Amino acid sequence: MKKLLSILLVLTLTALFAGCANNGSNDATPAPTQSSGDNTGAGSIVKLGLGQNITIAKSKSAEGENGAVAQVDTVIAAVGFDKDGKVVSVTIDTAQTKVNFDKDGKLTSDPAAEQQTKVELGDGYGMKKNSGIGKEWYEQIAELEKWMVGKTVEEIKALKTKQKDDAHPAVPDDPELTSLVTISVQDYIAAVVEAYEKAVAVEGGASKVGLGHVISIAKSKSAEGDNGPAAQVDTVMAAAAFTADGKAAAVKIDTAQTKVSFDKDGKLTSDPAAEQQTKVELGEGYGMKKNSGIGKEWFEQIAELEKWMTGKTVEEIKAMKTKQKDDAHPAVPDVPELTSLVTVTVQDYIAAVDEAYKNAK
Repeated sequence: MKKLLSILLVLTLTALFAGCANNGSNDATPAPTQSSGDNTGAGSIVKLGLGQNITIAKSKSAEGENGAVAQVDTVIAAVGFDKDGKVVSVTIDTAQTKVNFDKDGKLTSDPAAEQQTKVELGDGYGMKKNSGIGKEWYEQIAELEKWMVGKTVEEIKALKTKQKDDAHPAVPDDPELTSLVTISVQDYIAAVVEAYEKAVAVEGGASKVGLGHVISIAKSKSAEGDNGPAAQVDTVMAAAAFTADGKAAAVKIDTAQTKVSFDKDGKLTSDPAAEQQTKVELGEGYGMKKNSGIGKEWFEQIAELEKWMTGKTVEEIKAMKTKQKDDAHPAVPDVPELTSLVTVTVQDYIAAVDEAYKNAK
């Protein structure tokens, strides 16, 4: 009887110790899972790209009582890629910026008005009422972005499309998208491809990528004397990758200074089919170096600013000390690291990076 009691006691104690061991194991299980998730989120984006394409093809000469219209369509894509070249994060937007003149060449658009992209316009863009699937532009572009995630650029370029009409030459013809996207996608794909081709390394990896911009038509001018009306659309664009703790792991900034000219009779004189280049694409051709007190071209100065921003939080970037050089340069860097490297005014570049952080995903 004593022997039987001893056996039962041993079995009971064994079960109790086993239960404690199992409880300890269960308590520890979530930790490796959480850690693994954190590491993946912090380092999965190893390349950052900024892509764009710009056209003035929809600009129109004055005709009869209708004045001239300059239209600058700018597609922008900010993309984060993993080590295998697959898309981890992608944001695409389009600025359809119009500058209007009356029949006498007078500027009728408000040069100080806020210029919004299609995503910012949201339901106000007004495409839903003419959409066969009842989706607004921002909803459709979100579906296209979702489809791109997890794919390589080659897989994205291989998307099967069809021509719907002259205005829609490349509508998705893929079962995953036919009921979700009816806009023509060739320019969006081209911007993502360019983002990949021009991507820079993200040292240490990042968890999110955002797109920011600032658009202005303030430098547009009415006709005067023998000079016809002239539109100028300045589009600052920024792609930024951020770490889990909110620091900029990589930054890409560019500006498109797109001009559309007309003669004194309002006839379009700019080539509507001409390639429109950004300041980075123009490189030495932008011609700032000869007037630069530090002998640096715009693309060289913006590269130094990007480098300075890397490793800092947005709040630290926004806190940069600046000074007014003149009316055209109200916010030139006034920090020791940049005074001999950057003499361009930086307020719009900082604002674009700030917006990129707010929109990061």
